[in-house]
Amino acid sequence: MWRDLAPIGRNKTTNGYRRYAWTAADTDCRAWFQAQAETRGLTYELDRNGNQWAWLGDPTAGDAIVTGSHLDSVPDGGAFDGPLGVVSSFAALDELRARGAHPTKPLAIVNFGDEEGARFGLACVGSRLAAGQLDKDRAHALRDADGVTLPQAMERAGYDPEAIGPDPERLARIGAFVELHIEQGRALVDANDPVGIASAIWPHGRWRFDFHGEANHAGTTRLEDRRDPMLTYANTVLAARKKARTAGALATFGKVGVEPNGVNAIASLVRGWLDSRAPDEETLAAVVGEIERAAVERGQRDGVDVRVTRESFTPVVEFAHDLRDQLSGLLGGVPVLPTGAGHDAGILSASVPTAMLFVRNPTGVSHSPAETAGEDDCLAGVAALAQVLEGLACH
Repeated sequence: MWRDLAPIGRNKTTNGYRRYAWTAADTDCRAWFQAQAETRGLTYELDRNGNQWAWLGDPTAGDAIVTGSHLDSVPDGGAFDGPLGVVSSFAALDELRARGAHPTKPLAIVNFGDEEGARFGLACVGSRLAAGQLDKDRAHALRDADGVTLPQAMERAGYDPEAIGPDPERLARIGAFVELHIEQGRALVDANDPVGIASAIWPHGRWRFDFHGEANHAGTTRLEDRRDPMLTYANTVLAARKKARTAGALATFGKVGVEPNGVNAIASLVRGWLDSRAPDEETLAAVVGEIERAAVERGQRDGVDVRVTRESFTPVVEFAHDLRDQLSGLLGGVPVLPTGAGHDAGILSASVPTAMLFVRNPTGVSHSPAETAGEDDCLAGVAALAQVLEGLACH
């Protein structure tokens, strides 16, 4: 499975992946998922939001045990973030069948669409739509960097954008959702354990900072006459690092756009996107507020107007304690750890009991081609997931 999936959407220059929602690479990943389902004789379904499902047992019976993750990527992302969970789900099902296990509940594997939000700027679109956390009008207003709307992209890929929306009946049939994922940090390295269980997801969000200045000639405009938004932006980036470090939080400006974007021109507009995360919502709000204040204060000095727009926010997620404790018992007390990364499991946690398994990442690097996991650790993850699925669905 890994060999078949690995070439899809891989950039030969960077060796990273560019599997963006509703593109040719995404279509190929979806075809791969459907083929894996059909090869195993599973019932394949495509829901109203473009999420893919592969069922063992009656999809309408209720109290189903669901596993899976996503197949899309961030720009030049690694091979494991998302796909490891999907591949491991099929492998765990194979393991259960090899054991002769007999599920008494329906089992399903899911591929949630557009989890990373790399194309339209909003993460977990597929699961947000299903859970009713993203309404149809807002989804239809999403645009990529080329101005292509989400409905246009879906139509070009052969899907119906008018069908999208909440899917409460489907979610009501799920008894538990368990997502396996590469760890995006080094906690399991420090614990010297190949597999861990998630305790919670830090609250996190994305904010767009628009710095409006005045375009002018770089070679003729005196420094004291400039209204240069790049100065305000640069100061805000430094302030974000300082405020986050002081509060024990995280703050990152990882995407920026400049107009008119000329080497010999002072910018008229710098637009930067802030990603911030913290152990609790009060800390997150305080950090973002301080970053915004720092930006406005510097903007006043530079003659730059600063406008801040919150584009997304996900509150703290405490995974279902009963389910988490059940997983811990099934796996013999493996490490339990929080994460700052968002996941479909976090979105679904408001609707169904959810849990997560992490597989050790020896470098701790993620959202990068350097992301990796050892084969033995991946197999340990499959074994752990199979153990969990057997414990939840076969007794």
